Amino acid sequence: MKTIIIDDEPLARSIIKEYLQSYSEIEIVSECNDGFEGMKAIQQHKPNLIFLDIQMPKINGFEMLELFDDPPSVIFTTAFDEFAIKAFELNAIDYLLKPFNKERFDKAVQKFLQQATSQQTQSVLETAAQSPGQQNRVVVKVGNKIKIIPVNQINYLEAADDYVKIVTAEGSFLKKRTMNFFEQSLATWHFVRIHRSYIVNTQLITRIDAHEKDSHLLLLSSGAKLPVSKTGYSKLKEVLGI
Repeated sequence: MKTIIIDDEPLARSIIKEYLQSYSEIEIVSECNDGFEGMKAIQQHKPNLIFLDIQMPKINGFEMLELFDDPPSVIFTTAFDEFAIKAFELNAIDYLLKPFNKERFDKAVQKFLQQATSQQTQSVLETAAQSPGQQNRVVVKVGNKIKIIPVNQINYLEAADDYVKIVTAEGSFLKKRTMNFFEQSLATWHFVRIHRSYIVNTQLITRIDAHEKDSHLLLLSSGAKLPVSKTGYSKLKEVLGI
């Protein structure tokens, strides 16, 4: 079984390496200082398991995992907040709260080997994404590069098959998420689902025109025109107070 250690603290990585010596079936194929290195190493080695810190420079552990359509199974090593710990507990993936000892490490590894799956990793991401600390930006992969998009720079989002197209002044970017996910996670940022296929930044609305029966057209300051369904119009009126 191949594993990768991703943590910006050298001491934390050395402790995990020391504890892993008890597991002859687990081979460490790479060590990484941050999420950028981690993404490349995962693409290269395709590990069965990763030990992942959450609070790291550049992009955090959650954001790195989101860049993969099928993320590897994970044991988190973290000093993260109570919200994230609840997310792990709810979805049956273990975590190691720093500082941890060998006994606690062994318990996490055994639990992981018996229970953890990549589907559980996705469940953790869904839950953790509701944390305020995870809602102020969106991280996307553009080729082999990573782009960080502040939420306030998003004009609107559009459904695109299994992806969501994130439209900004710089262009559009694809993220493998659902419209329902963004509808919930962006609600506090003045974003409204105006149509089955569109979520809009209400700060950019310049006009709403009547269109066909029970529908409207919305004009943004960027010049974009988006359809508004009957249900979406009701939501808009409520949010805008009209």
